[in-house]
Amino acid sequence: MYQVRRPHQSQFVSIRNLDYHVQVWGEPGPGKVPLVMVHGWMDVAASYQFVVDAFSEDHYIIAPDWRGYGRTRAPLADNYWFPDYLADLDFLLDHYAPGQQVNLVGHSMGGNVVMLYGGVRPERIRRLVNLEGFGMPATIPAQAPGRFATWMDELKKLHAGEMDLKAYDSADGVARRLMKTNPRLSQEKADWLARHWAAENADGSWSILGEPAHKVTNAQLYRVEEVMAIYQRLTMPVLAVEASDNSLDMWWKGQYTLAEYHERLKVVPQVEVARIEDAGHMMHHDQPGVLAERIERFIR
Repeated sequence: MYQVRRPHQSQFVSIRNLDYHVQVWGEPGPGKVPLVMVHGWMDVAASYQFVVDAFSEDHYIIAPDWRGYGRTRAPLADNYWFPDYLADLDFLLDHYAPGQQVNLVGHSMGGNVVMLYGGVRPERIRRLVNLEGFGMPATIPAQAPGRFATWMDELKKLHAGEMDLKAYDSADGVARRLMKTNPRLSQEKADWLARHWAAENADGSWSILGEPAHKVTNAQLYRVEEVMAIYQRLTMPVLAVEASDNSLDMWWKGQYTLAEYHERLKVVPQVEVARIEDAGHMMHHDQPGVLAERIERFIR
């Protein structure tokens, strides 16, 4: 089993009618800029443990489980709206860093959140790190009727139990799933992650700590023009980190490319693009030491 170097504290914060679970490493102190790290889709805050252990400096780190993930339960939700993540982050910063700038890191979905949040609240962010938060393919208005229909159809499937997440017979089964999804993940890391990414049920099976409602298609189209207007307001230095494996090609099969993503980044006033070798989308698992050094160098 992976041996943790820097244990975390679990805290629960009342945010927008939810008990938000937040993992905290280190302590606040004079001259310390809080480092806020937000996870991606179907992930949890604990996923950053390997990077936290690899940091060479003593940071005050705040990492929430997004609503409906990990230990932040949202039992009444049957779908999730992207603007809620921005608002949740805003409330969390009010709690942990009132009147203070933070260094903000986001992975995948969390990377998309921090890019939008940074453009909406630029005064709150000192440095911003986006780990493969690529955004989505451009859409056109004519797609709206079909998108709304898909959303309603999937809601019916959700309530019929047709979108439930698979349960596993043991934590070992969860670890095998993690290693199948990411062949670079070692057995010791997978065994450790499985017990944070999933939880044991009363019957001894294990379930992923993510609500099935996260699988429901967003009813709203992804409006690139709005995103670009927000990107232009990212006045802080931005580090966009990507892995050597090209996930966009795998996901979108040419509908949305890395070159298109790079084109969008050109409107960001201060952006640096970095690449992590021998890594896939879960770079914080694959190359935590390299990523930790890159983040620290940037925020230093």
